[in-house]
Amino acid sequence: MRPLIEAEEVWFSYSEEVTALRGVSLEVERGEMIAIIGQNGGGKTTLAKHLNGLLKPTRGVVRVRGLDTKETPLEELTSIVGYVFQNPAHQIFTSRVYDEVAYGPTNQGLSKEEVDARVEKALAMVGLEAYRDVHPYDLDYGRMKLLTIASILSMEPEVLLLDEPTSGQDHRGIRAVAELISRLGREGKTILFITHSMRFVAELAERTLVMAEGLIIGDGPTREILTDLELLRRAAIKPPQIAELCLRLRRRGIDVDALTIGEAVDAFSRRLGADAPRRAS
Repeated sequence: MRPLIEAEEVWFSYSEEVTALRGVSLEVERGEMIAIIGQNGGGKTTLAKHLNGLLKPTRGVVRVRGLDTKETPLEELTSIVGYVFQNPAHQIFTSRVYDEVAYGPTNQGLSKEEVDARVEKALAMVGLEAYRDVHPYDLDYGRMKLLTIASILSMEPEVLLLDEPTSGQDHRGIRAVAELISRLGREGKTILFITHSMRFVAELAERTLVMAEGLIIGDGPTREILTDLELLRRAAIKPPQIAELCLRLRRRGIDVDALTIGEAVDAFSRRLGADAPRRAS
């Protein structure tokens, strides 16, 4: 079976002076959870917008479920790959939460009954059932972000692509988005997200892409990527604090392997348990 998304030698220029992608190739399989990281200007958002047809390659080809994005109507592509913008203001345009979530499935030609069912399901998934009649701009920023996700989920795309889902959010908002993404991943949804939060990457992503200067300079299992200090240095990225702590401990002969706080607690608990008989003796 061919990959769900394929990018082959994709180049993209915004102008003669600005080339944002420089021969990027990528395959995305069904059910993957992928983080895209790198400094601003590295090409992350430009690549993401190619994966559902919002941008078309200057050179090269992108295929979504075998469909060439240059030859396929945008509405067909966006029903397969749903894109959640970084800034909710760039996505929200109606005066009621219900209407915002209903817009996509209504444009898909679904019956009112099916639209209602889709809206209620999406609102329940993000915990906004009680806000269905509220104006979107009366929501706090975290709930606005959840609303933008719900408006995409209501179209039931195969792929969910989120641009900086944690930006501008407080701890409650970040945890709500993390729990939602984790649940969707467990249900088999294909998810790609752009983020500057290495903690978010460590907790959620199975695979991580590293971008710099319009190129993918790293692509692999998240644990390998986030412990490759030379690769991260090339992309001007600091590793997660827990990973950095473990690397320093290993230099001192203490072998602890963890990327998240939960993994660190488990690792230290196992180590303390192993050392207990020696201390007792």
